Amino acid sequence: MTDTDWAPHTYVTRPYRQRIPRGPRADRMLREVTVALPPHIADLDLALERPVAAMTTASAGALRHLDLVHGRTMAGLNHLQLRTEAIDSSKIEHVEASLADYGRALLGIGANASAVSMASATQAMERLIREADTTRKITSDAILRAHGDLFGRHPDEAATAGRFRTVQNWVGGSDYAPRDTLHVPPPPETVVDYIEDLVAFANRDDLAPIAQAAIAHAQFESIHPFIDGNGRIGRALIHAVLRRRRASRHLAVPIASALVAHRDRYFAALGDYRAGTAATIIAMLAASTTIATTESWKTAEALDGIRRGWGGAAGDPRPGSATYRLLDLLTEEPILNAPLVAERLRLEDATETIEALERAGVLVGAKRSRRSPVWLAPAVLGEVEDLSARIQHQARQLPYGPR
Repeated sequence: MTDTDWAPHTYVTRPYRQRIPRGPRADRMLREVTVALPPHIADLDLALERPVAAMTTASAGALRHLDLVHGRTMAGLNHLQLRTEAIDSSKIEHVEASLADYGRALLGIGANASAVSMASATQAMERLIREADTTRKITSDAILRAHGDLFGRHPDEAATAGRFRTVQNWVGGSDYAPRDTLHVPPPPETVVDYIEDLVAFANRDDLAPIAQAAIAHAQFESIHPFIDGNGRIGRALIHAVLRRRRASRHLAVPIASALVAHRDRYFAALGDYRAGTAATIIAMLAASTTIATTESWKTAEALDGIRRGWGGAAGDPRPGSATYRLLDLLTEEPILNAPLVAERLRLEDATETIEALERAGVLVGAKRSRRSPVWLAPAVLGEVEDLSARIQHQARQLPYGPR
């Protein structure tokens, strides 16, 4: 990789004072801070060395092939991938919950704060991808709406959900002031201009999609336009760029599952980007996409086998029957309740159909759900966990990372 292949960030020292004095004396007495000023990238050219360029081409080609073969015919695969991606993207931010609690949160039934956060991350990612797909554009408004989805239900963050920050933030170091930090993003008054520049870059069509998605993500993390949620929205932006460029028309492979396996290297690659080397994060994203794509082929085969096995366990229900349609739905919604099934299958009462599959061993009742019963499809949920574990295992075998 070249020593520098991208414009490095510059830095400027600015006055700083806490609005509300708190924390240790060193934080309360801090009077200046050095902030990073990312380059404006809307019109920058990118020249990659041949090995990295080849990685991006091969990665995008493999993704398109998976999408061509399974994208149109396996809605369940995309749903499973999205959930795996949202779960592991949240894990990078140390937000974790059980799959059962996550499913309750998706259904809008009582769940813990971490599960609600993971469900909100899923909703935010789905929105950003959907809007990029339907409008063929990345917009600042879509980014704001996705952030609103992420924090709209958060008791402490709802007031700033869907709004760019108006204060100085920082990454790492003290909780009370930008001291001993890993990164201090640009001043709040520059955020809107930087985001519009980023959006212009993300809407270009003259760059390799994987490289474009990687740079858009790294630039977003440098801008850090929100008080919180930048990592999850930034990783959702990767998929939005890939969908807009039609690198994938239907699927969102779980790239975050590979990144979480190399959390420190991932953050170091973002540091390389700030220093003027984009190739590190591009190579990491290309390798992560390739691994996620390869393992998703195995998941597609597993889902097909699970669905066929269910048919036998349920007595080979007639195509078009409520039981048959519920088995199809379970590959998309492996955690469900009676209202969801009734709505999706247009049934007056879904309980009897659900209980029949419970007796067949296809579904199990979730614990702690007597008042609002929830059922789980363990075979599909096991594949969610297995897909993530396989991707992480393969990612750990690779030497990619900072120079």
